[in-house]
Amino acid sequence: MTILFLVLRKVVTTITVILFCSLAVIVLSSKASGGAPTILNHQFKVVLSGSMEPTFQTGSVIVIEKAVVDQKYKKNQIITFQSEDKLITHRIIDTKESNGQTLYITKGDNNDAPDRGYVLTQNIVGSYSDFTIPYLGYAVKYASSKWGSALLLFIPGLLLVISAIRSIFVTLKEVEVKTTG
Repeated sequence: MTILFLVLRKVVTTITVILFCSLAVIVLSSKASGGAPTILNHQFKVVLSGSMEPTFQTGSVIVIEKAVVDQKYKKNQIITFQSEDKLITHRIIDTKESNGQTLYITKGDNNDAPDRGYVLTQNIVGSYSDFTIPYLGYAVKYASSKWGSALLLFIPGLLLVISAIRSIFVTLKEVEVKTTG
């Protein structure tokens, strides 16, 4: 029973450390770059609404491949685009050519009607790369807040201090056993 407990504790500790490190990298790189973190031409985006359910749930993190100049997109492809002052991720339901320029008509899978207006190629940030992590967006959103960022720095520091204190006590106990035994 104790071996199982030790193995389980190691696994949980490892997963927790990996999650904390991943979250810290995502949040700190987005703060440093002033935008979304980009890794190998892919960005992580948090889904803030239910307009694309059931394709992705609110609170999920999706990965998009950044747009390339003059890239063409197809019907049924999911794109992320700039609309006024916000990013929207919706599916292309139709395209239209006008004055040598491709215009995209988009719609959220959970919406009844298409989006108002056309999406211009230069407003497309990227396309969905078929990778979603459900519910991680809630943690990313919290970690991006002032309190969350503070906790991302405080908790690992606290864990390091606790680990150091534990190591000191274990070493002192070993020395005591050697000197008395």
